[in-house]
Amino acid sequence: MSEQPDENLGLAIMRATEAAALIAGRWVGRGDVATADQDAAQAMNAILQTIAMEGRIIIDEEPHRSETALLTSGAAVGLGSGPAMDVVADAIEGVRLLAQGLPDAISVIAMAPRGAMPSFAPARYMEKLVVNARAASAIGPECLDAPAAWTLGVIARALDKQVRDLAVFVLDRSRHQLLIDEIRSAGARVILRPEGDVVGALLAALPNSGVDVLMGVGGITEGVVAACAIKALQGEMLGRLAPQSPTEREETLAAGLDLQRVWSSAELVASDDVFFAATGITDGLLLRGVHYHSVGATTRSLVLHSKTGTRRRVEAEHYWEQLMVISQVAYT
Repeated sequence: MSEQPDENLGLAIMRATEAAALIAGRWVGRGDVATADQDAAQAMNAILQTIAMEGRIIIDEEPHRSETALLTSGAAVGLGSGPAMDVVADAIEGVRLLAQGLPDAISVIAMAPRGAMPSFAPARYMEKLVVNARAASAIGPECLDAPAAWTLGVIARALDKQVRDLAVFVLDRSRHQLLIDEIRSAGARVILRPEGDVVGALLAALPNSGVDVLMGVGGITEGVVAACAIKALQGEMLGRLAPQSPTEREETLAAGLDLQRVWSSAELVASDDVFFAATGITDGLLLRGVHYHSVGATTRSLVLHSKTGTRRRVEAEHYWEQLMVISQVAYT
């Protein structure tokens, strides 16, 4: 078995995000969350099983998935030969965005050599702060306990901006109302989205994206996926477990997890050989979505590899013959 992942693994997992996006795109705006998710996961899993690696899913996509769902914690992916890899995959990140036809639904996979990423089970939620490479060295653990205005001031200075020039991505959740009020009182602008903090984290880590910071609580899966991308982009992410119910808190503590520890992106992904791929499903700030036309469809993807620093934006044409094969895989 090869011990070193091949750079082509990034393009290989892109094929899996493309397949999921092409299937998921047929469900945009149709309101059927469960079927869209199941079909896209089936397509993604089918491609993952063809990749030369000994892969293992380390974190469930979502807690509501059925017992027969694919891409759940512990599932094996790949041919069973090649590098041993830990994989985090979400066939539809922002499934409700897709169901309602809203922007920035994507298909996403991140992976790193075996043992590089903690699972955090049974925890489900994490507090996050994300910035790009220019502000990476300016933030530290104290930022998660400080008032938002103080943290934004630190970031603004690092970016050579005024606080009023900052755009902050926050999930539109009731738990964030105080945070949103603090950000607005500080003079910064708030970009609210009902879902999709992987996209928010990527936008915060990319230069000149229109988003400077991500703040707030989101899913663990999304946090680990985002950390992979952020590491490849040389940004920084701070994360801390943030249980959202007494039950989750009790289960997290019983598992021996530290609720006070602040994790950096280097600790969330303890490897310099990280791969990330995302394909747009609906048009958004990060990527254009799937566009169907008379002879097939067009996809746009982002592929990152931390070891080489490679950042690819890929536009691909898929013809009906290819789409028929993907569809047959998804519906069998």
